[in-house]
Amino acid sequence: MCKTALVTGACVNTGVEIVRKFAENGFTVIFTGRDPARVEAALRQRRSEFRDAQVYGYILDSLIDERTVNEKGLDDMFADLDEKGLIVDSLVLNAADQGLGIKPFESPLTDFMRVINTNIVWNYAIAERAAKRMIERGGGSITFINSNTAYRAIPDRVAYETSKGGQLSMMRGLALDLGKYGIRVNAVLPGMIKTDRWVKNPEFYQTVPSRFTPLNEVATGRDVADAVWYFAAAANNTTGAELIIDGGNSIQLYPIIPKNHENPV
Repeated sequence: MCKTALVTGACVNTGVEIVRKFAENGFTVIFTGRDPARVEAALRQRRSEFRDAQVYGYILDSLIDERTVNEKGLDDMFADLDEKGLIVDSLVLNAADQGLGIKPFESPLTDFMRVINTNIVWNYAIAERAAKRMIERGGGSITFINSNTAYRAIPDRVAYETSKGGQLSMMRGLALDLGKYGIRVNAVLPGMIKTDRWVKNPEFYQTVPSRFTPLNEVATGRDVADAVWYFAAAANNTTGAELIIDGGNSIQLYPIIPKNHENPV
């Protein structure tokens, strides 16, 4: 029986690499995105790249407004998957509101609410719907793409950091509650990742402290995809666990910046 993976927020960057990892390994892959043009373009690209794999793309907004999760959109998508006979074996919760530039005293409360509702409430709603169907298969895997900012703060990202800390608690709670159904729930915690922002802002990323890791390397989307694959396909007796993918950044008290660092990683 062919297995099925659902990856949220997978039109660009790390999400694309996660989709590729599952498709390469024979999974039917479903991915979501908010922008119709991006979803259509990504769907064409993945189907061209993996001609023997079944790939489906869905347009899905996380929120109706800052206070309201888009439950109808989720229900419509899962109803369509049910009609197609596709039951998700592996759910990867990659989509997130980055919460950039949210400042105490300056940003409206609705900005904070938007990030929390997207990164915690919406992800819970997806996990709950997927888990109901996983029970029919006798189990499954749910993997949160979290962040090392769940433990380490950076400026003007208080809502994002709060959401990632709460998301880890939700991951542990779901791991406990869903374990009896054979559903494993884990989290991958990337640090800095080489996304399109890295390519577009070379001067900033040449000197940003987070790039100076003990391994002298910054994670790629493929590194994150490999960690997701471990939880989905290899870690059969692992649940409630965290896997940090940041080149060792989190073990440092402070980054060791070499005197000669003209060339970016």
